[in-house]
Amino acid sequence: MTDLHQTSKYACYLQSQNWLVKKIGDTFIFIRKIPLTPFSIIKIQRPEKIPLATISQLAKKYRAITTYLEPLTVKQAALAFQHGFRLKKSAFLPTKTIELDLTQSEEKILKQMKKDARYALRRVPLPIHQVTNLAAFHHMWKKTTGWQRWAPSLKSLKNLKKSFAKNALFLAAHSTNGQLLAGTVILITSKKAYYYYAFTTKTGRRSLAQYHLVWQAIKLAKKRGCQSFDFEGIYDKRFPNKSWLGFTHFKKSFGGEEIEYPGCFVNSRPRR
Repeated sequence: MTDLHQTSKYACYLQSQNWLVKKIGDTFIFIRKIPLTPFSIIKIQRPEKIPLATISQLAKKYRAITTYLEPLTVKQAALAFQHGFRLKKSAFLPTKTIELDLTQSEEKILKQMKKDARYALRRVPLPIHQVTNLAAFHHMWKKTTGWQRWAPSLKSLKNLKKSFAKNALFLAAHSTNGQLLAGTVILITSKKAYYYYAFTTKTGRRSLAQYHLVWQAIKLAKKRGCQSFDFEGIYDKRFPNKSWLGFTHFKKSFGGEEIEYPGCFVNSRPRR
């Protein structure tokens, strides 16, 4: 199953975000020019095959000062190491995640959840809708996160929606009086759904709104024929980020299988 970051829809999205996209065989390679310089950076994320010779040629052509590679497998990581790449202390993509098997029945998925998730879903159901007003959705997101935490721009969300079309689900949970409590963005590629973005207001956290959103997203993904649901990142002690501990507990409460990736490898060249 092709990873999200090696699909044509994701390539279209990055292109709309000012990345230059090259495709070598089945592998997408992304190039970003550094403003006001003749240099660039290159990234290749979870490819099924790594065209190292071509990557080297592109690095020379576009004067890439750094090439980032996030391999799918340990075998790919070993190959990268042999060709001069070294492991970074951090990564662009999550190095560890949870995947939920959607070929199971809803009853079986519910049964494997931890008690806090089941408790949250037993509470009064919250109205959940697909977002029609992206500007209002983004406004509440920014208001919730404030200046201390990152949130995508409205332009980025619009580009994401345009690139993925019907395969980008923007969902929002509301209180019974219509107050927006939480939102999420689900991306669907082939037979897999990705829990790509999420935010929750203070009121939403008290009402456990994100549990209801995820459960609705799981049910929608099953209806779309998805076979797995990727929670897109949990805490990884190999690359520790303590700010991930909170939502990791939340994601683990749905059950599923933990998946590890090798990390991010980098190959830097001197500027000339």
